[in-house]
Amino acid sequence: MNRRQMLMLSASLIAAPTLVLAQPKAQPVAAKAEPKRDPYVPTEVAIRPDFEVGSIVVVSKDFFLYHVIAPGRAIRYGVAVGKDELVWKGRATVGRKTEWPSWKPTPAMIKRKPAQYGKWADGMPGGPTNPLGARALYLYDAKGNDTSIRIHGTTEPNSIGRAVSNGCLRMRNEAVMDLYEQVPVGTPVYVY
Repeated sequence: MNRRQMLMLSASLIAAPTLVLAQPKAQPVAAKAEPKRDPYVPTEVAIRPDFEVGSIVVVSKDFFLYHVIAPGRAIRYGVAVGKDELVWKGRATVGRKTEWPSWKPTPAMIKRKPAQYGKWADGMPGGPTNPLGARALYLYDAKGNDTSIRIHGTTEPNSIGRAVSNGCLRMRNEAVMDLYEQVPVGTPVYVY
C-alpha cells in the first residue's frame, strides 16, 4: 500500500460512523415508599443517667416526655405543649391521678376565649369528648398546691408534636393510659 492509499484508508476510518450498540436506558426503579415513621410513638431511648429512675422529664421544645425506667434509659412519648407564653416549666410531683377526668377551664382560659370556654365554667364531665381524654396526672408544686397543669390525654391526637395547649401536656390517650399505669402519686416531674 502506498502512502496515498494509506491516507485514504485512514481518512475513511476517521470519517466512518462508528457503530455503538445502544445501551438500554436505565429505567428508574420505583422506590417503595417507606411508611412515614411516627416520631411520637412510645419508644425506649437512652437518656442522661443523672435523672432518677421513675421520674418524668419533659423537653417542651422537642415535644417529648420521658419516663425514666432505668439508669440512662427511658420510654419517650410525644406530647403537645403550651402555646406561646403558656408553656409551663418547672419541677412538680404527681399529686393525684384520675381516669376519665372531669374538666373545668381556668378563669384565665375563660377570660382569653369566653366564647369557647365560658359554657364550661361549671365544668364538663369525664368521657370520650372531654378535652382531658382518658387519664390525667395532676401536677402539684413543692408546697402541695395544684399547679393547674396536667399531663393528660386528648380528643385531638393530631395535636401531638405541636404547641397548642393552654399550658398542659397532652398525650395520645393510649400513651397516657400506659404512663398512668406506670407512675404512682408522688412521682417527680421536671419540665424544661
